[in-house]
Amino acid sequence: MKTIKEIDISGKRVFIRVDVNVPMDKFQNITDDNRIKAILPTVQYALDHHAKVILSSHLGRPKGKVVSEMSLSPVAKRLGRYLNKSVKMAPDCVGSEVEALVGQMMPGDIILLENLRFHQGEQDNDETFAAELARLCDVYINDAFAVCHRRNASVEAITRFVPVCGAGFLLQNELSYFKKALDNPARPLVAIVGGAKISSKLTALENMLNQVDKFIVGGAMANTFLKSMGIDVGKSRTEDDLVMTAGNLMKKATDKGVKFYVPVDAVVAGSQNPDADIKIVPVQEVPDGSMIMDIGPATSLLFEEVLADAKTIVWNGPMGVFEEEPFSKGTLAMARTVAESSALSIVGGGDTDVAIHKAGESDRITYISTGGGAFLALLEGKPLPGVAALDKVNMRGN
Repeated sequence: MKTIKEIDISGKRVFIRVDVNVPMDKFQNITDDNRIKAILPTVQYALDHHAKVILSSHLGRPKGKVVSEMSLSPVAKRLGRYLNKSVKMAPDCVGSEVEALVGQMMPGDIILLENLRFHQGEQDNDETFAAELARLCDVYINDAFAVCHRRNASVEAITRFVPVCGAGFLLQNELSYFKKALDNPARPLVAIVGGAKISSKLTALENMLNQVDKFIVGGAMANTFLKSMGIDVGKSRTEDDLVMTAGNLMKKATDKGVKFYVPVDAVVAGSQNPDADIKIVPVQEVPDGSMIMDIGPATSLLFEEVLADAKTIVWNGPMGVFEEEPFSKGTLAMARTVAESSALSIVGGGDTDVAIHKAGESDRITYISTGGGAFLALLEGKPLPGVAALDKVNMRGN
């Protein structure tokens, strides 16, 4: 896989697939622009090297229809502010009008194409749609790690029609840090896995058993592990069909000499309502009508001790319903513990990045991934179609 630095882009039309799928409020005000900041090094490099920069991204799930609330116009304005130059907003991402706009570009100009997902061909990985996108450029750069696990036209099929393809700095960094964390990590390597369901992370858990020295499990998925240990978790969310699987996973960990840690106490409530009656109890004493909403203070201290000697930490998924203030303490405590560690720390997926920013600890984490599904796919040991496509181009003599 080539990187943008290895490609002559001067004066060329450079199509950069980014992921600026940023959250917005009902007035289309961007509420978190970290994904925009993440692409700035690649975009600025292309501009500094006199490329004609064509940016493309998706936003939301318009399902192949034009949805005005999912226009990328607000992103063009915010990006222009960071670059201190005008970012022209295209009316679409394909078609004669867009081709005309690109044809008028001068070196150093930048255009943001409209939402790729306004066309069903994007998510269908349609070759005709990909070929239309490819007509806009001389060079294709993928800097959208967060969608590299998807076979989308702007991620995978487009590489069949552009002769020169490569990776941007963000994609390069994501893969580099992940390699450091899992391929040849400094040990002990500790994996922290949280979130709602075991089912969505089962493959990742099984794959990582072969790599990690310690496992920390939190969030609602921990309830199923507790249940497999014969603990009554009240009304807490569990995946009853996976109770035996969870127990087998813990046994496999023991057999492999991998330490496996689950919560010892919990914040419980009758509902997710922040005004509900809240208690902190040992996990063996969850009241019948209550649900586990967060790890408790004793668990936070236990997990802090587990991480004390870590040399590498990989974290995916929160420890509780951290969006609600009464149930956020466990996740925020974990964020502080990981931040204070001297280990190489890589965080991503399952809103974990949001939790890190909420805790004010983003500057003390080694690397915060922009990818959720892609991050999880790497934890599962799966190849990423977007990366494989770039490798294939290089193999055919790019």
